[in-house]
Amino acid sequence: MVKKRVTITNLSGLHMGAAGKFCDEAIKYADTKIQFIYRDNYEANAKSMLSVLGASVQAGQEIEIVCDGPQEEEALISLVELVESNFGEL
Repeated sequence: MVKKRVTITNLSGLHMGAAGKFCDEAIKYADTKIQFIYRDNYEANAKSMLSVLGASVQAGQEIEIVCDGPQEEEALISLVELVESNFGEL
């Protein structure tokens, strides 16, 4: 299992578009369990749009991405890069 804390820096937080990109990226790693832990120990399934949106993560807030499985390292790097790129938003 690998994990890393990242800050959501895009202005709209994990809104519909950003959440969709996050889920799409997580789904690429079918054999790896991916979730993120958010305030008050809310655990979101990174492959579920409803779970990600349900966290209501706002700009400036921190999440901990947790990956467990055969592609855990690759998945973590990819998701951290996506967050750090502001989900491709300006």
